[in-house]
Amino acid sequence: MSTHIGANRGDIASTVLMPGDPLRAKYIAETYLDNPVCYSSVRNMLGFTGTYKGHKISVQGAGMGIPSLAIYTTEMIKEFGVDTIYRVGSCGGMSPDVKMRDIILGQAGTTDSSIIANTFGPGVYYSPIADFELLDSAYQTAKANDVDVKVGNIFAADRFYNDELDMQKLTDYGVLATEMETAGLYLLAAKYHIRALTILTVSDHLQTGESLSAKDRETSFDEMIRLSLDTAIANMQD
Repeated sequence: MSTHIGANRGDIASTVLMPGDPLRAKYIAETYLDNPVCYSSVRNMLGFTGTYKGHKISVQGAGMGIPSLAIYTTEMIKEFGVDTIYRVGSCGGMSPDVKMRDIILGQAGTTDSSIIANTFGPGVYYSPIADFELLDSAYQTAKANDVDVKVGNIFAADRFYNDELDMQKLTDYGVLATEMETAGLYLLAAKYHIRALTILTVSDHLQTGESLSAKDRETSFDEMIRLSLDTAIANMQD
């Protein structure tokens, strides 16, 4: 039995959308899923299962940061048989080519978290990457629906408030945006041989200082959500 997810085997679909904010999970379920059922409210980290265009799919909040995401990712895989995870969330734009509300597909995950060093030990600098089939499918789905997306490297910060990081250097090396989870998700996907993809909306920008409200972050990322759901059903394995 899962420690942090109050569900039974079979309650959770094999494909899961995983926002950090549990209220965004609630919004997605109530807005886009038919007959959504809340299968877990443990710690108010809400999880729902319903159908989208006739396909069973779940939405599970995961919290902020790699440690929180790792708990829910690991338990969904090991306890509930989840084999495909889409992180759907917000990010801070870093590149001058990235604008507010742009959608970014995370091709790879850079991080200053110790999770990679602790996994592989000294001397190995593993590069966590997205599942190519999901990445390509999301890109093609976006293009088919005239949705502009950018594809590239995402920086998963270990700390939200970190004055020591050289964010400009990361930008100079091609990092598009920052959040706090992608590298951890991709690492765990590789460990457990599942598929994962991060799809993000730019909610603030480190260079311009622009920022969306908390309410906007919870409820206004519909283009990203529709792209994630349409990609998900196009790639279901069952």
